[in-house]
Amino acid sequence: MVKIRLQRVGSKNNAQYRVIAADSRSRRDGRFIEILGQYQPVAKSQQVVLKEERIIEWLGKGAQPTDTVRDILKKSGVWTKFKQPEKAPAATPTSEDTAPEAVATQEETKVEADA
Repeated sequence: MVKIRLQRVGSKNNAQYRVIAADSRSRRDGRFIEILGQYQPVAKSQQVVLKEERIIEWLGKGAQPTDTVRDILKKSGVWTKFKQPEKAPAATPTSEDTAPEAVATQEETKVEADA
């Protein structure tokens, strides 16, 4: 299973992370498939740089984000873009869907059931 998770790359007392797509069996700082962004929690304003299109594509393929990455995605708005993709125009019901024959058939069924 592919996970979207953090990989630590900073020095001691200066944590910096990469957001990566990796096989769930690989180590935290081990092999990865693709780098999807950066996260710097120690900076005064937590800096987050994400490749939104690639993250949405990985999520669409079934990749599971870790809890921390999911929180980062929610704060940056990527999670809502994934959960609510562009809606296609809904098909409007036509008059054929509510044809009088269907209504008449339902009424006849009720009459036969009462008899």
